[in-house]
Amino acid sequence: MGEKTIKDIARRCGVGVSTVSRAINNHPDINPKTREKIMKVIEETGFIPNNSARNLKRTDAKCIAVLVKGIANPFFGSMIQIIEDEAQRSGYALVLRHVEARGDEVDAALELIKEKRLSGIVFLGGRFAHSEEKTGKLNVPFTFSAIGVEMSGRAGGRKFSSIAVDDRLESEKMTEYLLSLGHRRIAFITEKPEEAIGRKRIDGYRQAFKKRGLAVDEGMIRYVQDDLDHFSMENGYITAQKLLRSGEDPTAIYAASDLLAIGACRAVLEAGRKIPDDISVAGYDGIDLGEYYHPKLTTIKQPAEEMALKTIRLLLDVIEGRQENQQILLPAQLVVRESTGKSRTP
Repeated sequence: MGEKTIKDIARRCGVGVSTVSRAINNHPDINPKTREKIMKVIEETGFIPNNSARNLKRTDAKCIAVLVKGIANPFFGSMIQIIEDEAQRSGYALVLRHVEARGDEVDAALELIKEKRLSGIVFLGGRFAHSEEKTGKLNVPFTFSAIGVEMSGRAGGRKFSSIAVDDRLESEKMTEYLLSLGHRRIAFITEKPEEAIGRKRIDGYRQAFKKRGLAVDEGMIRYVQDDLDHFSMENGYITAQKLLRSGEDPTAIYAASDLLAIGACRAVLEAGRKIPDDISVAGYDGIDLGEYYHPKLTTIKQPAEEMALKTIRLLLDVIEGRQENQQILLPAQLVVRESTGKSRTP
């Protein structure tokens, strides 16, 4: 069958990439029959993650871990594949580990360092707000990608790298676009400001109103439920339902992720409203699903491919001593599609 990747095995088994990773890592949170099926396919194909699982036992092993929060978000799926491919081309194994929303990614990383003798780590998605004392225990280079980082560029006296877009600026861009269409009652569905990404996107939303000399209606800022994946369709649906039933009358809903926006669209349609005639809906991320949803979703498109390539190449350069750590901000793009239109409310 030739050389295979985690994605190939997942496709053949009819499961997600994260499920294959859990099977490989003997994670307890997987159905035994599913694991048996996956391991059988792995055995049949001779698949070894990046051809190097056996090599992890050798003293010259080269292995990178990707720790993902929000693995259900397809935005991260495309990034993981690019990171894996690029690592493989450079002769590195890749270990993928899903960290639950309330899980501790540093603890997971420390465990993997012991198990696999890692060369480096990519923290992908979620929020990172650990103390320098704790992150100082990570004795390998690490890079943050598409993540809210609550640190100043150092961790335990050591620098780290980060690749992201300017969430504050891009959120302001989306809000300003909706304001330019005549919308004033713009609801915003997002994480609580205690979360780094949530706070930055809220700040951008507020800044757009401020620049126009407009007051923000605090009742139009709606926070997702903590007990669900923060950026899921389910959370968008539930939060938009509550918004529409509360008596608030938004002419536009801006959601802090495309999945939240798509969930909100369902709530709008179930309420008997039309998109965008009655309520415009916009998202953030630029996932493929948004282009094929009906109506096509207006969004802030993050450069996922560029972010992934810069993430892994920068980490490899730091590991191999070719480059110092860097903090890089990339531009995103406002993509206007069918789900937004001019406000019909004076």
